[in-house]
Amino acid sequence: MDRVKDLASKKAAVIFTKSSCCMCHSIKQLFYELGASPAVHELDNDSYGREMEWALKGMGCNPSVPAVFIGGKFVGSSKDVISLHVDGSLKQLLIDAKAIWF
Repeated sequence: MDRVKDLASKKAAVIFTKSSCCMCHSIKQLFYELGASPAVHELDNDSYGREMEWALKGMGCNPSVPAVFIGGKFVGSSKDVISLHVDGSLKQLLIDAKAIWF
């Protein structure tokens, strides 16, 4: 869990993904379209991926990916991020974390 928290705090926006996950791809694209350049950690391509996946599940992320952190805080998975985007608060979270500037 410490590795996840450490990686999540290194950049304003961080997404833990798997390369074969279509929802992960969609969430990454959403961030790019909003102007953010998130740190992306693909668990299936990381030697610590399985341990990080268990840590994410332990933090309440089910399914384990995509797991999104903004400003070092766990935001949630794809449904949480999409809900934030629909209600207009995702962009403000990214601005507040200095992941995008407007």
